[in-house]
Amino acid sequence: MESFLSQNFIGNTVQEYLLVLGAIILGIFIVKVFKRFVLKRIEKWIGETENDIDDYVFESFDRFVIPIIYFSIIYAAVMTLSLSNYVSNAIQAAYIVILTYFSVRLVSSIVLLALRKYVRRQENGEEKVKQLGGVMLIINIIIWALGFVFLFDNLGYDVTAIITGLGIGGIAIALAAQNILGDLFNYFVIFFDRPFEIGDFLIIDDKNGIVDKIGIKTTRIRTLSGEQLVFANADLTNSRIHNYKKMQRRRIVFSVGVTYETPADKLRQIPGVLKEIVETQDIVDFDRAHFKTFGDSSLNFEICYYINSADFNTYMDIQQDYNFQIYERFEKMGVDIAFPTRTIYVRNENGQKFELDLKAENGDSKEEEVSSSSDSPVE
Repeated sequence: MESFLSQNFIGNTVQEYLLVLGAIILGIFIVKVFKRFVLKRIEKWIGETENDIDDYVFESFDRFVIPIIYFSIIYAAVMTLSLSNYVSNAIQAAYIVILTYFSVRLVSSIVLLALRKYVRRQENGEEKVKQLGGVMLIINIIIWALGFVFLFDNLGYDVTAIITGLGIGGIAIALAAQNILGDLFNYFVIFFDRPFEIGDFLIIDDKNGIVDKIGIKTTRIRTLSGEQLVFANADLTNSRIHNYKKMQRRRIVFSVGVTYETPADKLRQIPGVLKEIVETQDIVDFDRAHFKTFGDSSLNFEICYYINSADFNTYMDIQQDYNFQIYERFEKMGVDIAFPTRTIYVRNENGQKFELDLKAENGDSKEEEVSSSSDSPVE
């Protein structure tokens, strides 16, 4: 038996190989026991807590740290053998690659966890978590790039030359794709500054619609008529955007005109009547009602109120109700709502004076009445 154990294979005896194998089995067994009796209890205790941070940390530890421990045990045991430089360097390189892979995955998971917790604390957090795909893609690219730099540095390559080459190449790529990079930068601006979010109703110049998707380069908006508008992110951040989703209350100003034949005592009653009408709605705060101006063909009253709702249909329902009430109350008061009217005075050759009242109907002038200061016919 001793002669068998002392036999030499590739620079190491059978006994040394068995010791290495035993060390690997023992190390893996200890980790298994640790997982079974310690980690299981920790997992059970974590499952009873209210927050989910510890659950995610435990899951990341089990997925990435435990495999690192397994490979570290195997690496440490194998490296105790007498190996050629080529084999030793190959094993070391393989271990560094494996260590880098799991370390990058662990860092990526931690960053994703932090971002999710940050986003969930915001308004409509669950909806915003769905938008993390683009951000995580960019962050993962950065993390993996740093991981490769770390890998090449540990493999003995000149990292300075690599970084210099990447820097020069990055400048060339940036110059060639500056519009794309500009949209990418503005995507981060939109994500973190949050001028608008998915579901918001926006008006951009003469375009409007509901935000459907926020991408790395473009943002998609669904118009009220159904088609989809595609905006570059840079165009949106450089535009003046009206975001109606952020509006908590709506300020309404409208006017109504009555005829010049309205008596003065009724004119004085109209602001109070308008106030009574506005205050019939519970979600409305009355601001003011005034006799504002003498118009070309009407005496104009201006009414201002606030609706404690941003819904446009709610505003239209309330305004419609006000219009009905104003029409009914004015009719009871004997007050006529004005429409565009023009009175023209003309004289004939004999100095006779005539008055013509022209009333606009649907944009067209129509002769409504002809009166004369004399009984003679119009020549």
